Amino acid sequence: MDEIHAGPAPNGYQDRRAGLIVFGILEIGIGGLCAVLLALLVLLKILAPETIGGLDPFALAAAALIYLATAVIFTWLGIGSILCRRWAQTLLLILAWSWLLCGVIAIGFLVWLMRAFPIEGTSDLLWAIALIATGILGIALPGAMAAFYQSKDVRATCATRDPVPRWTDQCPLPVLTNALWLGLGALWLIAAAAMKQSVVPVFGYLVTGTPAALILLICAAAGLYLAYATYRLQMAGWWGSLAAFALFALSGSITFALVDPAEFYRKSGYPEDQIAWIGRLPFFTGKALAWINAAFFVLFLIYLLWIRKFFIKPAGSRG
Repeated sequence: MDEIHAGPAPNGYQDRRAGLIVFGILEIGIGGLCAVLLALLVLLKILAPETIGGLDPFALAAAALIYLATAVIFTWLGIGSILCRRWAQTLLLILAWSWLLCGVIAIGFLVWLMRAFPIEGTSDLLWAIALIATGILGIALPGAMAAFYQSKDVRATCATRDPVPRWTDQCPLPVLTNALWLGLGALWLIAAAAMKQSVVPVFGYLVTGTPAALILLICAAAGLYLAYATYRLQMAGWWGSLAAFALFALSGSITFALVDPAEFYRKSGYPEDQIAWIGRLPFFTGKALAWINAAFFVLFLIYLLWIRKFFIKPAGSRG
């Protein structure tokens, strides 16, 4: 077992093992909470199927998968934080910044929704509670994690207590972030292909059934390759990511500009009452979804241009 140092650690940095343990326990707690939510979802499905019988089966399966993955990831990383592992510090920093970005988008969307789409019978108090909860869970918590794990003292503590080079050290942090999200996205596509009622927008058409599953599996294979090439800092990973996301953005924008979004949800198996409720949202139009799709591609393009400097050219290439 590692020796516990009291006071300032050698080399002029402050030992942060106590903080790593506290945050690790917090992360294990988050994982445990997700495991409890997963268990409750399964119990409801078994013991009271009529309670959630009106919900979309795909949405239920997706929720269960997210709870399971989140429980495993947070528990694993929490243990790594307690043990002061350098790979845990890197991955938790990526997780925290990604979580914070999603929280900022979520709270911005919530504020916009509150102003543009007031729900009848919803009081200001309920909106305030929603904003506070989103602020705490989506901004304050991941913000605290990001600030802690980005600390030079935390990095030095993990490097000292875990001196063995880890796989997370072989790739710059911004590039590793992209590689991980590509890999997770590919795994999600595989899970989606295994579920029924998969729907894929393809240049103005909604592909369903077995052809949709095949498209998802092909995209997943491409995503796994791009994740590997990106991690290895190969230019093929950078250019491939650019081409793939440009293709997805163009296909999605064209499809939602030509196809009624309600038809997408209908083919996905959503009940008509849910489709009708979603249809009341101000952004539930093909034009709005096409612009949102394009906007996300622009943001990803900016990110790709930022990390371009880290990539190398293939061996034997010229210029």
